[in-house]
Amino acid sequence: MNQNNHKQYWKRNLLYLIILLCIWFVVSFGFGILLADRLNQFHIGGAKLGFWFAQQGSIYVFVILIFVYVVLMNRLDRKFDVDEE
Repeated sequence: MNQNNHKQYWKRNLLYLIILLCIWFVVSFGFGILLADRLNQFHIGGAKLGFWFAQQGSIYVFVILIFVYVVLMNRLDRKFDVDEE
């Protein structure tokens, strides 16, 4: 991989990380703490929605984001021809 491709690869990788971590931050901090009172008007599985996001939802979202990151990185690896064969 030449130097230009290397920079593009890591730039895209960091972009993925920033976007996915921002999503996780919004779900865990925003929904679980800042918007908890408003979300508590709704219920999911017998628990208030704000409480659910704070206790369980952010963990579920984090696990989903891990799988999304794997898919994105596999595509990126194939695009820059650095995938495992």
